[in-house]
Amino acid sequence: MHESKLIIVVPCYNEQEMLDYTTDELLKVIDRLQQDGKIGTGKILYVDDGSKDATWSIIERLTRRHEAVCGLKLAHNVGHQNALWAGLEWASLNGDVSISIDADLQDDTRAIDEMVDRYNQGTDIVYGVRKDRQTDSVFKRQTALMFYRLVRNLGEEIIYNHADFRLMSRRALKALMTYPERNIFLRGMVPRIGLSTACVYYDRKERMAGESKYPFSKMFALAMDGITSFSVRPLQWIYIAGFIMVFLALVAIIYCLGVYQFSEVVWGWTSILISIWFIGGATLVSIGIIGEYVGKIYREVKRRPRYFVEKIVDGEEEQQMGRDF
Repeated sequence: MHESKLIIVVPCYNEQEMLDYTTDELLKVIDRLQQDGKIGTGKILYVDDGSKDATWSIIERLTRRHEAVCGLKLAHNVGHQNALWAGLEWASLNGDVSISIDADLQDDTRAIDEMVDRYNQGTDIVYGVRKDRQTDSVFKRQTALMFYRLVRNLGEEIIYNHADFRLMSRRALKALMTYPERNIFLRGMVPRIGLSTACVYYDRKERMAGESKYPFSKMFALAMDGITSFSVRPLQWIYIAGFIMVFLALVAIIYCLGVYQFSEVVWGWTSILISIWFIGGATLVSIGIIGEYVGKIYREVKRRPRYFVEKIVDGEEEQQMGRDF
């Protein structure tokens, strides 16, 4: 019989269509874990990331109906990663173990049982990993594969086909909370903690209702955060590319001088135009990569709070955060 308190952290943004179903399913999971003696108590923590629909009013209604449901309302939209961080921070103060899962429940809740089993065996971090990406479009599958390979080639540790469906013990959460940076990419930060880890594999389901909150633009921004938050190798690539371009320029100069010396030449505008476009494009890309790093430095040194909590609702008296982060 285990007496651990489990907190399931669910970040939400405009999820009014899913919340009732999500609550029913997660309450069933908590009841099953309690009946099997795998946990002592369990709670669902919804983190409302500045939703524009009825998400927060539904969360308030659910907290009045179920003691095992509580809600944390952020003052404005801060993005999925920051909203998830807010929930994990609350969980580190109020629970023994947390599981993060998206509100659409495309991640299989049946995998939670095995995650908790691994935790009870002494594992601090358990990653939920998709068996495949058959539910994704061809474009999304290929871009995801490219991203994971790129991050691996940059020398960073990342779990392939793992998003933010994971279990973390209180010890792992406390270690995560010591990270001071404001540019958050949890998929890269959590593996750096170390401690004991395991993977649980599952089949991802189709979204039942609502729309995906991760269009291509947000996926691209998240990928850029993941690449630039943990590696300076793109800057090194610019350095190497500069030397290559200088070498090619020297070769072109020698060739042109040789042709000019030994034959009559009518110089065309094509080669000049191509060179200008190529060098101009390469320069702009290089400046953009450097600018991405400078922008991250800018945000880090300002040390602005990650989020502000507007309201916390709970069915019972709990320790609550006394400050905003």
